Amino acid sequence: MVAPQASGPAVTPDPDTPLLPEGEAEAVGGAKSPLRRCIASGVVGSKDGMIRFVVGPDGTVVPDVEETLPGRGLWLTADPALVEKAVAKGLFAKAARRSVRTPADLRALVTGLLRRRCLDLVGLARRGGQAVAGFEKVAAALRAKAIGTRPGIGLRLEASDGAADGRSKLDALSPGIPVVDIFDRGELGMALGRDDAVHAVVGTGPLVQRLQREAERLGALTRGARPSAG
Repeated sequence: MVAPQASGPAVTPDPDTPLLPEGEAEAVGGAKSPLRRCIASGVVGSKDGMIRFVVGPDGTVVPDVEETLPGRGLWLTADPALVEKAVAKGLFAKAARRSVRTPADLRALVTGLLRRRCLDLVGLARRGGQAVAGFEKVAAALRAKAIGTRPGIGLRLEASDGAADGRSKLDALSPGIPVVDIFDRGELGMALGRDDAVHAVVGTGPLVQRLQREAERLGALTRGARPSAG
């Protein structure tokens, strides 16, 4: 967990903002339910599109992007406007029913954590033989619909600062495969053990599902986008 570096003043609950339903559990609809209620919109939806926060022992709001920290979670839809609303209107204090301190730039903190988590997952895929990079290797994997002897391509990665012509050629080879293009060539290269990387593919399985979810949440927070279909 990365501790927030700067926090605003303590915020007390705002009586003009509706509370979450009294006594509602963190999981809406049962302990194993994937549904959560957004503290900014009040909308109940899948936690896949939300960010979990907890209030730390010192009263600071802490993003829990891996959803492992103890305490009752406070959930926000991955939407920059809703994050800003929650900070501006003191909705964390309202939902927690206590005074809290909110990091000065909560959205930047969350996006930084998600960005690092995504790139860590890309690196994990590479080390596990589930990812390849470079135009020729990516094109070969797409034609074979496999990475080495492992069948299936789950996700394509395209550098945000890569040339359009190479991407368009790979688009033709990968209809329907989601494309993530929110990292630059330097970030992708570092994750993939290269000086830089413009094109990469990742196989199928639980790891790529985690990567796609994190990329969707990050994309929604940074530009309101989700991975596109190739």
